[in-house]
Amino acid sequence: MEKTCALVLGGYINGYSIIRELSEKGVEHIILFDSSRSLGSFSNKIRKFVLVKKDPANLLEALKELHKIYPYIVIFPTNDVYLEDLFQICEQINDFCFIPFNEKNLIRSLDKIYQYDFCDRLNIPYPKTIVLERADDLKNLDTLQLPIIVKPNRREDLKIKVFRNIQLYTKTELTEALPKLIDYLNNGLTFLVSEIIPGDGSNIFAYVGYRSRQRKILNEWTGRKLAQFPNNFGVFASASNKAPKEVLEQGRVLINGMDLLGIVEPEFKYDYRDKKYKLMEINLRSMMWHRVGNLSGVNIQYTQYLDAIGKESQKQLQNKEKDIHFVYFQHEFYNLITQKGYAKTFWNNIFKSDKTHFAVFNFSDLLPSIIDIFSVPRKMKERNV
Repeated sequence: MEKTCALVLGGYINGYSIIRELSEKGVEHIILFDSSRSLGSFSNKIRKFVLVKKDPANLLEALKELHKIYPYIVIFPTNDVYLEDLFQICEQINDFCFIPFNEKNLIRSLDKIYQYDFCDRLNIPYPKTIVLERADDLKNLDTLQLPIIVKPNRREDLKIKVFRNIQLYTKTELTEALPKLIDYLNNGLTFLVSEIIPGDGSNIFAYVGYRSRQRKILNEWTGRKLAQFPNNFGVFASASNKAPKEVLEQGRVLINGMDLLGIVEPEFKYDYRDKKYKLMEINLRSMMWHRVGNLSGVNIQYTQYLDAIGKESQKQLQNKEKDIHFVYFQHEFYNLITQKGYAKTFWNNIFKSDKTHFAVFNFSDLLPSIIDIFSVPRKMKERNV
């Protein structure tokens, strides 16, 4: 019986990047659970892939089965649903699993209202925002200046059919959106509505840190999104290792001030009007572009693994001298063919760096990239591209 395994929950870009990093650092027993045959399930770097429905009971049974092979399991969740499922069963798995978050405040910390409340306490800037909890709150929209972005208070789009976010630029668009919002509010959903900070996806910056149960930040890095998909309000298309010290400082204040544990990523957007980096959201797990960190010298996921098994991790200094780009080519390609005038951004993101790395392509593990390429026509049809 082997002693320890690293369990990745979710095998999309973030999960596959975790697999790559741990494998590169010599972790031999990497297991993947996912609810579908995602990219990571085709990797030759994993020992086993298990189809597991996104449900606490199913996850618990799968973990118990894995525990028959491995006495100790270090868990790496890749989305908020997995975090919530783990929270529901953490007391039942705590003896044989490393829980990668603070059980005492996880659910509250996933709440953007709670995150913004701490911004007030810790003097961290954030966009002017109101909360919609009931239909009557819609009258408060008049206090905000258009354009605005409306987001579910938590990542409800991963569990039920609701938008991840909508941007409203005119009074006409706002009027047209009201019936849908009223319906969602009457069904118990809560939303945050924020003034949109000017600027495209290249104004998004992140701090990523791993904070241990001894309340120490063992490793950290910062970076910048170069482009997002789609329409500057989605997920990353390209990112780099460049970010100012304000992002590092504000990230530390938040991760310590909120008593967050594990892998934590506060994300900020720069507002040129008042020259402040304003919190957008805090992710309590690895996000899609976290590989920027280990490509520039900081192995956050491996740091968690070492901490979980009681081994000391080396303090790493991020390489800021070289401009390192991390690119998901599929998203860059979609942007190129759907956004007018994107060609220059496309060229700069891929070719204007000291070193460019691709999110999926890997000479030593080709099948995931082949699967990703063959998925393009289907995804283009789904997105009406």
